[in-house]
Amino acid sequence: MEEIEKIIEKGALVIDVRTPAEFEEGHIQGSLNIPLNEIDGAVEWLQKDVPAVLVCASGSRSAVAVQILKANGFEKVYNGGGWNSLGNIKAGGCPVK
Repeated sequence: MEEIEKIIEKGALVIDVRTPAEFEEGHIQGSLNIPLNEIDGAVEWLQKDVPAVLVCASGSRSAVAVQILKANGFEKVYNGGGWNSLGNIKAGGCPVK
């Protein structure tokens, strides 16, 4: 998890793929909520050259989201696992095209 924290500290986008209701209950400050069932549409506006760390509740949905993004040409995408396992880390802004 230390590697993921360093990637976030260097400015990676943090994408939380949980439902909006789950996101409301708690999330990483500065993260972007794109539910897993909407990740396909996000490939149109997410920047492929910006590193992204995907998180969810346990790491299962974020692993699926990573595979979807990789299948669409994203290379700098990482499974951050459960969002709350990253402690009090703060994400940067949300670069989009």
